[in-house]
Amino acid sequence: MAGAGGPAAVSEKRAFGALAVRGYPIFLGTFLLTMMADNIEHVISYWVLFQKFHSPALGGFAVVAHWVPYLLFSVSIGGLNDRIDSRRLIQIGAVLFMGVSLGWGYFFVTDTLQMWHAMVLLTLHGLAGVFWSTSSAVLLYDIVGAAQLQSAVRLNATVRYLGTLVGPGMGSLIMLTLGPTRGIFVNAAFYLPLFLWLARAPYGRHFNNDVTAPKRNVRGLADILETARLVRGLPTLVAMMVLAGAASFFVGNSYQAQMPGFAHDVGHGDPGIAYTSLLGADAAGALLGGILLESRGSWMATRARNALKLSVCWGVALLGFALTRSYWLALPLLFLAGFFELSFSSMAQTLVQMEAPETARGRVLGLFSMASSGLRTFSGVTVGLAGSITDIHTSLAVSAVAFLVTIAVVLARSRREATV
Repeated sequence: MAGAGGPAAVSEKRAFGALAVRGYPIFLGTFLLTMMADNIEHVISYWVLFQKFHSPALGGFAVVAHWVPYLLFSVSIGGLNDRIDSRRLIQIGAVLFMGVSLGWGYFFVTDTLQMWHAMVLLTLHGLAGVFWSTSSAVLLYDIVGAAQLQSAVRLNATVRYLGTLVGPGMGSLIMLTLGPTRGIFVNAAFYLPLFLWLARAPYGRHFNNDVTAPKRNVRGLADILETARLVRGLPTLVAMMVLAGAASFFVGNSYQAQMPGFAHDVGHGDPGIAYTSLLGADAAGALLGGILLESRGSWMATRARNALKLSVCWGVALLGFALTRSYWLALPLLFLAGFFELSFSSMAQTLVQMEAPETARGRVLGLFSMASSGLRTFSGVTVGLAGSITDIHTSLAVSAVAFLVTIAVVLARSRREATV
């Protein structure tokens, strides 16, 4: 990890430069709609599950089942992008997303939802996500190229959190006006623009008949090990993989699945309003972070060491949130957590995109997706399932401390190696 704090940094581009690239604004718009629909579904389904089962363990399983596909299939689907049109792989994800929303709707209408039904739907939702997000990362590079990649990655990360910000509000409004049953059916329609645009979108290496990567067979575990060996020789990639993996393993987004319980514990008025407000505070902080990074590139250079330092701030904010029982303190702490998470994660994604070898781009991005998303599987255990044994505040606090210790070790090692 000698390169984690080196002097080299990604060169800064003009603010919002990717928006001038033909096709990218539409890509970003459909990305936003999909992210919004994803979060609307979570708001509705998590709330119904909480009301029906009152089970922290099920909330933990929601995290585990959602992210297992990323852990198992990210590298393989990344490899598929070197062989198969990325647009079609994203469309598979869109169809799965729509099917899951319709599945929730069926069980809500018939009032037959059981725990195992929820487990299956949550797992399918995760599978949809890995098709969509991993393949979108590959298509993103094909649309904007290297010159505007940094701007595009930042904007995508910002829009991801904008969807997280808009999604809870839209989900709350939909539940209040239409109810969860009709609302979840309406939500399925938000995935259609992505599917329809990709049917004829003139982008991607396969559209341009410019597939330079060798057409290798997808080999599962062997691909993961081979890609890991390739990454091992690139210090910046190693540092960012460790950062993404530690954040996902110890914390991930598991506290969001437990947010109804946190909202109940901080006890401010209607738990439903507290629930959506806490989710919104986290996303609002991330949105501000994305805008600052994109509009004021000199605010903080895109370096591996800066990403690590920002992640420490994120861990401290989450530790404070876990320990407080005050609603008015929880809101700003989650705002700060969102701000720092967007900041360090977008830096990490940019550095990985820039450093990934062209001939193995799909597999390297798949490995990063496995680290940043797949390892969230275990955060369902460290926060959710552990929370059913102790309580969710204690489990989140312990997980945040474990993350901080890991990053402190990485920073100390990088400083020591930089002086050699």
